[in-house]
Amino acid sequence: MILVRPQLAVNIGMCARAMANFGLTDLRLVSPREGWPRSSAYRKGAHAAAAGAVHLLEAAALFETLEDAVLDLNFVWATTARERGQHKQILTPAEAMPECAHKIANGEKHGVLFGPERTGLANDEVALADAIVTFPVNPAYASLNLAQAVLLTGYEWARAATDARAPFSMIQRSPAAPREMVLSFFAYLEGELERAGFFRPEAKQPVMRRNLRNMFHRMQLTEQDVRTLRGMVVRLVEGPRAGAAPDKMPAGGEAAPSPDSSDSLAQDEG
Repeated sequence: MILVRPQLAVNIGMCARAMANFGLTDLRLVSPREGWPRSSAYRKGAHAAAAGAVHLLEAAALFETLEDAVLDLNFVWATTARERGQHKQILTPAEAMPECAHKIANGEKHGVLFGPERTGLANDEVALADAIVTFPVNPAYASLNLAQAVLLTGYEWARAATDARAPFSMIQRSPAAPREMVLSFFAYLEGELERAGFFRPEAKQPVMRRNLRNMFHRMQLTEQDVRTLRGMVVRLVEGPRAGAAPDKMPAGGEAAPSPDSSDSLAQDEG
């Protein structure tokens, strides 16, 4: 990632953070306006903005000219929000970075140019590039923060260069419930519901049972799920355990009436 004439040390720090997010390590700075802050308040601001990616700042290479910064590269991309009339290939990051990742994997060295925050790259700087990268943004407000541009480019590169999987996944703490366990729960639940007069009207009972079972099947129940659900129904049927404090009743001494859930369940089929 090559920052050309960056204006603010804090933006350099944020770019380093964006690079670190996606495993990019080669940061090059071309004639930064404030010099490269190895000390003083500029250094402190850059390090704070880097949020832990200080190693990239310390390893950043400093160049006086853009030509010097790209001498060892095989291919250079220039980021710009404007069509420059230079008859270069123009791609979005999602289109450019797979090609970039493929060629890097085959031994090439690529660089991406980012211009100064206020003006972007000059035409002569774009002319040093092989192709243009532009972002699919709102044309009425096409300006991106420098670190945002680095972040979006790094994200697309990482997607192309890796398998792009989520870094973590849900841990299955309980195995899937065997069908015998699920059917036993259904039999118990439906028996209690029948005793409570839930399956009304009688003609709708087969449909309501099917809909009730399908509702639970969609949950892909685990053994722990079934144990928990069954325990809940047991407590509702049998009441509080011995010694448990009774629930507080609402003002007026009666629990608020609930909608007739059996009516809505009966409507799910025909």
